[in-house]
Amino acid sequence: MLHYAILPVTPFQQNCTLFWCDATQRGAVVDPGGNLDEVLDLVAQHKFEVQKILITHGHLDHAGATAELAERLGVPIEGPHRDDNFWIEGMAQQSRMFGFGNARPFKPDRWLEQGDQVTVGNVTLQVLHCPGHTPGHVVFFDPESRIAQVGDVLFAGSIGRTDFPRGNHRDLLRSIRERLFPLGDDVRFIPGHGPMSSFGEERSTNPYVADWAK
Repeated sequence: MLHYAILPVTPFQQNCTLFWCDATQRGAVVDPGGNLDEVLDLVAQHKFEVQKILITHGHLDHAGATAELAERLGVPIEGPHRDDNFWIEGMAQQSRMFGFGNARPFKPDRWLEQGDQVTVGNVTLQVLHCPGHTPGHVVFFDPESRIAQVGDVLFAGSIGRTDFPRGNHRDLLRSIRERLFPLGDDVRFIPGHGPMSSFGEERSTNPYVADWAK
């Protein structure tokens, strides 16, 4: 069974997520934007071994400490989709622009595509390519626990920004309505910022993507 813990990191309070499998006590760090000592303290509290790093997209607050964490732990990086490579290659520039961290570029060991799967211990997560906020954004979904890590695609009561380079508002709405909502109203999701919600709640109340907002 999949377990999770959420730790807001960086000045942007980005939800770094820990996923781990209770059968194997092996897991992943999803979107290590920064504050690595705090992240690793939380890993130690939950007593699991980090086997990989998963990245939803290439923005600084989500991926800024990826290179350092991969070096410290000697683990592979999986994700995002290769269309976010320009963000990753510009990581140091992002760091200077926003004035925090010493972010460095990295090369994922595995780029992810729509329909791929990633493993966390004995748990298999589905990968959904959900462009819009960034062109290479991916989402991780566990069908058994009905939990999704959606990064900056969808928030409680809002959606991701699309005014960054290669953002696309129409693509973002399509990703949410055609790739996330069909997973089921009961699916609870961890957003990149802020509190958890469910797809059913957002279909009912989110002014950007609710059924009545079409």
